[in-house]
Amino acid sequence: MQPVGVCAAAAHPLNGYVAFRRRFPVTRLTRRHLLATTGIAALAGCSSGDDSGTTLSGPLDLPTADEGLPLPAEPAALREEARSGGPAKDGIPSIDDPAFIDADAVDFLDPGDPVFGVVSDGVTKAYPQKILVSHEIVNDDLDGTPVSVTYCPLTGTVQGFYRGNTEFGVSGRLINANLVMYDRTTEAWWPQLLATAIPGPWNENPEIRSLREFRLIWTTWEQWREQQPETHVLSTDTGHAQNYGRDPYGSYNPRGGYYDSEHLLFPGRVDDDRYHPKRVVMGARTADGAVAFLKDALREQRTMIGDLGETPVVAVYDDRYDTGYVYRNSNQQAVNDADGEIAIGGSTYAPDDLPLSRIHTFDAMWFAWVGYYPETNVYD
Repeated sequence: MQPVGVCAAAAHPLNGYVAFRRRFPVTRLTRRHLLATTGIAALAGCSSGDDSGTTLSGPLDLPTADEGLPLPAEPAALREEARSGGPAKDGIPSIDDPAFIDADAVDFLDPGDPVFGVVSDGVTKAYPQKILVSHEIVNDDLDGTPVSVTYCPLTGTVQGFYRGNTEFGVSGRLINANLVMYDRTTEAWWPQLLATAIPGPWNENPEIRSLREFRLIWTTWEQWREQQPETHVLSTDTGHAQNYGRDPYGSYNPRGGYYDSEHLLFPGRVDDDRYHPKRVVMGARTADGAVAFLKDALREQRTMIGDLGETPVVAVYDDRYDTGYVYRNSNQQAVNDADGEIAIGGSTYAPDDLPLSRIHTFDAMWFAWVGYYPETNVYD
């Protein structure tokens, strides 16, 4: 028996990314073709095609950042750049009642499969990429605090937001090939990477403000479980009839398909060919500007220095999770790798716990980062 609200077509996925690459030339391959391979209802012919979606009643109580994040254009101009990504509003269904299992019960992840991990106030959770690729948003809570875990496969970005009394859903639109979320109370648009409200057809005049973010670590199941053996893991029991064993875009284990190709399903805002468009950067941005460190360079060099606007910053590598962090380093203290820890001022610290001001940092594909932050400083 299929879960309520899932059409019959969703239970019969097609042959996956590789088969579609054989059947369709790259120039003809669309996101609709790809997403149909996992049985996403809206793209398998089950969507009503309207923009009704899901709405919540009552006034919005949404935690927001103290300072607004930078935008590459006026909010109204960004709205004009939006294009359909294929599905209608909520056609890619968010997970709104997530279930979790213990690490020992996980039988659907290989050691190298990507997961997005979070540790908050003693709560440890992992969200497998192979589940989020079919949903893009999980409306969850961390020890009673409502949050949304969001993932855009087209731009390789995973972001955590505090959501207050609302939920976020998938609008069906893209800007800069990046997921545009909407909140289900005011129905304002929120481009994921920008984390800032902009106008849309369901709310023409939203308050322009930026969301409060929290860090999700992009790592592998093997690395996360080694460091967090008591973790809880998002279950495949989502209430949706999806094929979580097949990624419609390709593979991260090993990396291939869309994730490794120079081909973009949707164009970025800026044509900058300094690097492969899918090369991963560790990016950080504040009201003062943006900075990016190539992840493979950081992995090799362990520590790197740069500037975010006029502020000196330092990036450090964390080999426990194969990730990085960016810190303000206004006094330009010497920061060095010390066999996996970081040495500052005669003491050593874990990479995620330096005695400096840490800036929210996350993975992104180069084309997406430079598309939204064309004036970014970038270091390799």
